[in-house]
Amino acid sequence: MKLKKIENKQIPQNSHDTKNIDKNILQEKNAKKRYVLRTDMAMELMPETKSKKITEKLKRIDLEIDESTSKRLKKPKGKYITLETQYVKDGETNEYQRVSKALSDAISGLVKGAKKPLVACLGNPKMTADSLGRHVGDRLMVTRSLDFGDGIAELSCICPNVLGVTGVESFDIIKGVVDRTNPDVVIVVDSLASAATSRLASAFQVSDSGITPGSGVSNHRMRFDEKSLRRPVISVGVPLVVYASTIIYDAIKGDKKTKPKIEFDDETLNLIVTPKDIDLLVEDCAIIIAKAINLTFFGNEML
Repeated sequence: MKLKKIENKQIPQNSHDTKNIDKNILQEKNAKKRYVLRTDMAMELMPETKSKKITEKLKRIDLEIDESTSKRLKKPKGKYITLETQYVKDGETNEYQRVSKALSDAISGLVKGAKKPLVACLGNPKMTADSLGRHVGDRLMVTRSLDFGDGIAELSCICPNVLGVTGVESFDIIKGVVDRTNPDVVIVVDSLASAATSRLASAFQVSDSGITPGSGVSNHRMRFDEKSLRRPVISVGVPLVVYASTIIYDAIKGDKKTKPKIEFDDETLNLIVTPKDIDLLVEDCAIIIAKAINLTFFGNEML
């Protein structure tokens, strides 16, 4: 592995005030520097956003990106709600219901009373860190084909797999299903990438801005949003991967007098890292998300 010394530099953490967003962060977001912020999490681009404490280990962060902020951050405008919790990492399964309820409240505020939801579960089920969508889909209460009578949501689900397996873009499959079944909202579930190892399996993000699959790992696919699908699109996900470049940067960004900055080769920086117990984390995160979606449309009565 080739190493060479480079200049000391530090990315300052600035206020969440959108008029004073740090220019260095924006440059990193634009991939003009090697230690780029590679993240799907909106809160990581506005780190000083205030949070609302729900419990000691559960807090909610609400932020809204307007048109001007969207251009600055290169992040789609819309509402972003993040639930940060340590319950999953700590294995406190008795608290999962609490997290699901908080996540359901966030989803409910964005779906606006929809009764014909289509849940699109993205990802590759044969890659553990990318299998969140399939695990969520397996736990949903699918009711579209059943006759429960008036007032019961007609929930449908599609798990299209990835282009390399099917030869068909996930967007094309889901767009065909949307056109045929005419849902009133599409909920897209996918694994995300984070710029902080501390948020892996610990930050559930909900947004009404849609989602670009693979954007966090530089594998951009066709975007799912209201413009492309012609109905509201809500994204739900949790970060399960982080770039090696992020871990390296976190490790060497300390005291610049004692820790010289070094530059790693591209192969090292582009490695994508997951926790060693990723299989358990995916299962637990899927339980929470699926429960939240079921609660949103069916409440506790049918569960």
